[in-house]
Amino acid sequence: MMAQLVRAQAGMVVAPHHLAAEAGCAVLREGGNAVEAMIAASATIMVAYPHMNALGGDNFWLISKGGGPPIGIDAAGPAAGIADIGFYRDLGHTEIPSRGPLAALTVAGAVSGWQAALEISAGWGGRMPLDRLLETAAGHARDGVTVPHTLHANAASKRGELEDIPGFADVFLPGGAPVVEGTQFKQPRVAATLERLSLAGLDDFYRGDLGRSMAKDLEAAGSPVRLGDLEAYNALPVEPLSLALEHARVYNMPPPTQGLASLIILGIFERLGIEAADGFDYVHSLVESAKQAFLLRDAHVTDPAYMDVDPADFLSANALDERANAINPDAALAWPQEAKPGDTVWLGAIDSAGNAVSFIQSVYWEFGSGLVLPESGVLWQNRGTSFALDDAAVNALKPGRRPFHTIQPALALFSDGRVMLYGAMGGEGQPQTQSVIYTRYAHFGQDLAQAISGPRWLLGRTWGAETANLRVESRFAPDVIEALRAAGHELVVVGAFDAVMGHAGALVRHPDGSIEGASDPRCDGAAVGF
Repeated sequence: MMAQLVRAQAGMVVAPHHLAAEAGCAVLREGGNAVEAMIAASATIMVAYPHMNALGGDNFWLISKGGGPPIGIDAAGPAAGIADIGFYRDLGHTEIPSRGPLAALTVAGAVSGWQAALEISAGWGGRMPLDRLLETAAGHARDGVTVPHTLHANAASKRGELEDIPGFADVFLPGGAPVVEGTQFKQPRVAATLERLSLAGLDDFYRGDLGRSMAKDLEAAGSPVRLGDLEAYNALPVEPLSLALEHARVYNMPPPTQGLASLIILGIFERLGIEAADGFDYVHSLVESAKQAFLLRDAHVTDPAYMDVDPADFLSANALDERANAINPDAALAWPQEAKPGDTVWLGAIDSAGNAVSFIQSVYWEFGSGLVLPESGVLWQNRGTSFALDDAAVNALKPGRRPFHTIQPALALFSDGRVMLYGAMGGEGQPQTQSVIYTRYAHFGQDLAQAISGPRWLLGRTWGAETANLRVESRFAPDVIEALRAAGHELVVVGAFDAVMGHAGALVRHPDGSIEGASDPRCDGAAVGF
């Protein structure tokens, strides 16, 4: 059950569902660039993996032109204008509901992210028409996709908390039972919505007839999101965070994402002098580095408009030295802290000109709020549940405030000219999996397939789980598992290729133009190139 290392020369797309990778690669074959390919892949995976992402979610982009330093797009929707602490307390809530219309309290930013990326593409000379970029996704929604195991399993496991949410059962529990693995799953309203966007333009989602339809349905269901919230929204261009490491400069998204944590982990790890992958020292060091990063993240990361510190300060040599010195090489720091759940998809694309996109999108928890809008078929996210109904909290709910995001794509520019895109889904697991893929590849010479397929671990919880221990896959050597236990890690051994570890992927473009890629064997994905 190992990933396949795929090689190509002209272009490649990797995604956690093969239909999305194929849709993106088809655009590359027709002369489209990496951004255009990513929009086709993004739209397609919304149809193929609706439990992980949808038109009602958010996304983030790192976009590198020809292998240069990337620019970022933050397409995280803010809280609705009437969504304040008093709004929920007046309804009798001491915390924001995690499901249902009241959980659908932030604007969906993903489509605006597409629009912002297309403007960058146009600056490169991109000319692929929007209807071509969305036609594959619309066709799959209209004609049906084969239900993957993860969609069936999530519909079944979350049935109890979602079946009474407006619109959910009609789509995901047809006939009163979860969608059946291997059957055809059609989403005609989503097909019509994608076709409308193709004709009317992406702005219609926020400031056109589609936006008016969604706002009407959201308000009728009980969501605080209103038409004015949609009309006011635009994705933001942002400067990525970066950190110079031994082999490469690595980039990630700034707050409100946890991209800072991913960079801190790598910066700490390089200071610990680990000499080999996958032994006790390696796993222990990365786990302890993650703990240090998460302590900083949880204390400070929120909408940057509300932060009183510069996140780049935590990436200084002195700050990383201090965190590295706090790690005991033989003993685990007491844990858990509060963990961040989340379900997501990461995708990557590289075109023949060396343009590269590291991309991630999400509806937060599986199926997000569970609310499916009756006219458009749009499934809305529940990202706003990361807010707190406490003015003193780091992420206190305020109108127009952007929520904390677990999702963040990664990109590395190596000193020898290689460009690496990598990422994963999985809430708390994302920065941990990113650190595994990068260090196995950059420090210890594993190829991408080895780096992704090798045994992984997860500190914290994901997929809505309540436990926050250290889960390790059973393929680790028994002596490594026992040494981790002896060091004080609260350990649970899980399956050999356990889905809880998330769905990872990576691409590398070499200076000669050749491209390598791999997709996680734990998912339904593929790396597709030519």
